[in-house]
Amino acid sequence: MKRTLYLFSSGRLKRKDNTICVEAQEGKRYFPVESVRDIYVFGEVDLNKKLLEFLEDKEIILHFFGYYGNYVGSFYPREHYNSGYLLLKQAEHYLDPALRLELARKFVEGALANMLQVLRYYSARGKELQSFIDTISSFLQESLPQCTSVEELMAVEGNARKCYYESFNTILVDTPFAMEARSKHPPADPLNALISFGNSLVYTKILTEIYRTHLDPRIGYLHATNFRRFTLNLDLAEIFKPLCADRVLFALLGKKMIGIEDFENEGGICLLRERGRRLYVQEFEEKLQSTFYHRRLRRNVSYQTLIRLELYKLEKHLIGEQPYEPFVSRW
Repeated sequence: MKRTLYLFSSGRLKRKDNTICVEAQEGKRYFPVESVRDIYVFGEVDLNKKLLEFLEDKEIILHFFGYYGNYVGSFYPREHYNSGYLLLKQAEHYLDPALRLELARKFVEGALANMLQVLRYYSARGKELQSFIDTISSFLQESLPQCTSVEELMAVEGNARKCYYESFNTILVDTPFAMEARSKHPPADPLNALISFGNSLVYTKILTEIYRTHLDPRIGYLHATNFRRFTLNLDLAEIFKPLCADRVLFALLGKKMIGIEDFENEGGICLLRERGRRLYVQEFEEKLQSTFYHRRLRRNVSYQTLIRLELYKLEKHLIGEQPYEPFVSRW
């Protein structure tokens, strides 16, 4: 079973025979290359061309994060699975306004439906969330069908997510965590720092899975394809952020695994300390590897597998085999 390699300490990353060698202050560790899915670098790590060639050959992506825990970029190896036919279909669905709008609407539909599932989950556990549920339901059932442009869809999604983030203070009422408003660049408080960190992990996880399909990550539909390197992963992330990032956040804070002491403020920027990052990624990986019964497939699947399945559904839509319907959680 492949795993994600998270590097928090500073040191050196290099190839040693058929393994990935991590040299840090605490010593050397070796990881068989066949067991590594992708690598997340949070510390100051040196590497060389020999390693990059090795990772390219073994189809392993490197994701880099900055000092503030912010996503910096990825080493995206030469594509091994890209299909010229599917690339043309992706471009066709982007350039045709009606086809693009159809897909963009589905991504927002899935995002709002999964936000509602999170809210209903905590509402059933005694949290006063009905007003938030009603508002987002209205966006989903009334506002969304009336949108005639991607810009209108983005506006509806933004308003719904604003309402959704306001509900966090109610869900976390028994914790010391709260926020006045969503702040991204940079995060102004601990809750915003956790949201941003979790979202970045979802973006990069989806990017890793896109690499293993025939899809090109540079062509998105809800998020405009422009000079940014990747956009398709941002589209799919709208569906998975509530299920993966937000549920992990609530679990960590609800169980008091992460506290206010795990953050620091530097020049108006709120930072998640290394201990908090380690705890987050541990819980995040457990979430991705956890399984649930998939009604359509009639078997248990993990959330990691679910991301890949969602991409396969998108491929089928693009080639006209089956209309895309976003995954919506039923728990």
